[in-house]
Amino acid sequence: MVRGLRKRKDAPTLKSAAEIEKMRRAGRLVRQVLVRLESLARAGTTTAELNAVAEQMIAEAGAEPLFKGQRHAQAKAPFPAALCTSVNEEVVHGIPGDRRLGEGDIVSVDCGVRLDGFCGDAACTFAIGSVSDRVRRLLAVTEEALELAIREVRPNRWWGEVAAKIQELVEGAGFSVVREFVGHGIGRSMHEEPKVPNYVDRQQRREDFLLKPGMTIAIEPMVTMGAPDVRYADASGWPVVTRDGLWAAHFEHTVAVTPGGVDVLTDGR
Repeated sequence: MVRGLRKRKDAPTLKSAAEIEKMRRAGRLVRQVLVRLESLARAGTTTAELNAVAEQMIAEAGAEPLFKGQRHAQAKAPFPAALCTSVNEEVVHGIPGDRRLGEGDIVSVDCGVRLDGFCGDAACTFAIGSVSDRVRRLLAVTEEALELAIREVRPNRWWGEVAAKIQELVEGAGFSVVREFVGHGIGRSMHEEPKVPNYVDRQQRREDFLLKPGMTIAIEPMVTMGAPDVRYADASGWPVVTRDGLWAAHFEHTVAVTPGGVDVLTDGR
């Protein structure tokens, strides 16, 4: 995920069929990590334990974690882990540590890797044991928003049309779409052009882009139970939390635009 929209300086890099297949290999590893972590994400597990498993799997596959060592202007130090583990009101960039997951929590796990020079990036939000009906609905709507977006991707369509459908679904369910962090292009680098928002407003319409075959993007709706406003949780400049303290969910896939539609690169195939 990247911070919200700014003026694009470079055109998106279109990928060849061979490059897309390399991205699929990276995406397959990401999916394997997430599937393994879902089986481990239970009450009593620490987020550091989840990260340790991910780091081992990534290293054994001969890949490198995308997030570890990342910097941004607000952060006092590089990101220290392979995973972002964001619990409850944390939206993104949660740092793995000694926090133990509790019954009724949710944890958004974001994983990215580079394998043979190409990147894959995906995220899921896991329920820890039994959660409230409202929280379960939050997870279902956020995942549905991602699935809807994927169904709507096709060549020669403006991304803003897809983003409008995401926003309509989420807000129609009584939730909110985060504005300050958005999806992104991806390929040899984790963050490439274009920015891929999950909402539409006047600025987004000015920065809209046309979907083209060979374009590879990370689509990642971030949805809150309350208002869309977020803030940094502490002076480290990493965990991003909802301003009102209500919970958030996050789902993500890396996809390629094809001549006939879309190809999901992080579904494990």
